[in-house]
Amino acid sequence: MNIIDELEWRDAINQQTDAEGLRELTNKKAVSLYCGVDPTGDSMHIGHLIPFMMLKRFQLAGHRPVILIGGATGTIGDPSGRQTERSLQTMEQVQANVDALTAQLKKLFVTEGDNQVRMVNNYDWTHKINVIDFLRDYGKNFSINTMLAKDVVSSRLDSGISFTEFAYQILQSLDYLHLYQHEDVQLQIGGSDQWGNITSGLDLIRKKEGSEAVAFGLTIPLMLKADGTKFGKTAGGAVWLDPNQTTPFEFYQFWANTDDRDVVKYLKFFTFLNKEAIEALDEKVKSEPHKRAAQIALAEEMTKFVHGEEMLEQAKRITAALFSGDIRSLTADEIEQGFKEMPTYTADKEPKNIVDWLVELGIEPSKRQAREDITNGAISMNGERVSDLELSVTADHAIGGRFIIIRKGKKNYSLVKLT
Repeated sequence: MNIIDELEWRDAINQQTDAEGLRELTNKKAVSLYCGVDPTGDSMHIGHLIPFMMLKRFQLAGHRPVILIGGATGTIGDPSGRQTERSLQTMEQVQANVDALTAQLKKLFVTEGDNQVRMVNNYDWTHKINVIDFLRDYGKNFSINTMLAKDVVSSRLDSGISFTEFAYQILQSLDYLHLYQHEDVQLQIGGSDQWGNITSGLDLIRKKEGSEAVAFGLTIPLMLKADGTKFGKTAGGAVWLDPNQTTPFEFYQFWANTDDRDVVKYLKFFTFLNKEAIEALDEKVKSEPHKRAAQIALAEEMTKFVHGEEMLEQAKRITAALFSGDIRSLTADEIEQGFKEMPTYTADKEPKNIVDWLVELGIEPSKRQAREDITNGAISMNGERVSDLELSVTADHAIGGRFIIIRKGKKNYSLVKLT
């Protein structure tokens, strides 16, 4: 299957500058293509991942991906999707973010062989251009009227936009021209909000290289959930690729909790499962939705892709332990992941009667209620029911010497950290 046909089956194409021309080109040869990300932070989130999944598909189909990290454009800020100016970061912070994103992306892409990913930083060629050359060699090729008509600019005219952010599309266009000239790049891909920047780059290439220059643009649809809300956001904020910001367990759970109405769309968009496998999972969503086979497959594929097999197995162990109540089977690090968002209390390591301990921590409102819950079997410690009102809680009860998990009733978990 041609890569364009596959993307169309996966509903992964929003706009193309020349659909038939791109299909013909990808049939004839391995195409160099690029996608960029600005280092506005030290980690990507799953929203950033969307165009890079498409880049990965091109790589698996034998094409040659180039990843651009915007060490220059990241110092300015893309105005797309924003109604206010970005806060400028120091050059030191931008470079630290460049290093972090480079390491993150290298984990996701093949870095050996004929179609290995090439990593570039637009600061390397942009910082050499002085302001006079920028205005004469590049600015002269852009019409203010055309730039004002671009969605990313027109949407900001009422609230205001600085010349710095207004000029962003010139810098991104310069990127495409440079990669066309020096890396044989003939295709730029990006999110739907990048259409204006991509077409500006194509215009610049044709003005500089001639109207017959063969170059293309392709954008990916805006990802929305079935309820109309933006994909990738949770009550706790963004879902990050950095395991220190979103743990592999939390990452796994995000995908495992996907709505039935969205799961097949996400399987097509985010996984590398083939058509037959996805259609079989689609049937299971319809016939056995309670088993959540599609959600589990999605969670496993995505966690393995981003965090690796070992972290996937860890996330599955935590999930199984929480479901079964077998808390003792988890390590202290796994406890920290699995109970990160649950009510957390701090206690010292001095021995204390269980009733007094629960009340002092605030898990129980009174000694009377604590005694009643223990007597009724409603209190469990590390997965084991507590029945002894005289039990003395000591450091020996802590998993890894650090954590005690209290469950009150069937679902109310609390994490107690020992200090």
